[in-house]
Amino acid sequence: MATISDVAKLSGLSKTTVSRVINNHPYVSDKKRELVLNAMKELGYTPNPSARRLRGQLTTTIGVIVPRIVNPFFSYLVNSIEQAAYKMGYQVLIGQSYEDKEKELAFLNLLKTKQVDGIIMTSIENDWDMIESYKEYGSILLCNDYVNQSEVPMIRLDQTKGAYLGVKHLIEKGHKKIAYCTGGLFDEQGKGKDRNQGFQKALHEAGIKINPKWIFVDQHTIEDGKQVMKQILEMEDRPTAIFTGSDEVAGGIMIQAKELGLTVPSDLAIIGFDDQPIAEILDPKLTTIRQPVDLMGEKSIEVMIEMLENPKLEIQNYELPIELIVRQST
Repeated sequence: MATISDVAKLSGLSKTTVSRVINNHPYVSDKKRELVLNAMKELGYTPNPSARRLRGQLTTTIGVIVPRIVNPFFSYLVNSIEQAAYKMGYQVLIGQSYEDKEKELAFLNLLKTKQVDGIIMTSIENDWDMIESYKEYGSILLCNDYVNQSEVPMIRLDQTKGAYLGVKHLIEKGHKKIAYCTGGLFDEQGKGKDRNQGFQKALHEAGIKINPKWIFVDQHTIEDGKQVMKQILEMEDRPTAIFTGSDEVAGGIMIQAKELGLTVPSDLAIIGFDDQPIAEILDPKLTTIRQPVDLMGEKSIEVMIEMLENPKLEIQNYELPIELIVRQST
């Protein structure tokens, strides 16, 4: 049976262009449209989306669940997803879970009511068994969050490696008193566990013990970062460096540190996570862990549309590169 890839190969055009023709997307030249239609005819290719749309089973809409759209990382990720989807003739519906299990299920129900064809989940609040039960209603893809399962594709980064690289950098700078901010909890399960493992691994290799007083959990915003800095200043035994789970939190720490008369990185070295634009705006510029947000969004849409085209698509995990970006805050 011919696939969209076969049509692209025969027509000499990209899968993106083929998809645009299939979905009657504007901005495709008559020449390219003719090439695609001729290739489809020659191969006897009947696109699944077109057939499903005729039966009223396809909306050409993809749902995206994020914790909070005000978090710049998720804003940029959604932006990348939406742009990639538009190029392929799909629209995007965004839902914010606010880390609430019931809200997450409400958005997953959009699959059940056929309001979306598939859902991209950028975070997970419910147990995997609960989420997996929605697979019968449509395609689900995980982006940015890792779950040990083989039922749906995952677009992921090695979060353990990211945290390890950041903390190891601080150790190589001579720091032994290292604090840690996480958006989750500091345990072996649940949200943030991969970064927790990277943090612990780097300290363990250097023979450095974890100080529980320097672990800050459930930190997400600039204001959270400011409060963390205030807590650190009140300590008799203070850390000399801090690894954080986001550039926003790192930015809050840095802003408050300067207001309190501290110098970064002399008094406190700071590392963020994500490499958002704020990282280069801060003074000094922020050392951080770069996540390829644009690539994550593009790959998520590519795989999701392949799933919609071919329900029997082989389930795979796609790991994207992650790297340490050294600037002046360390």
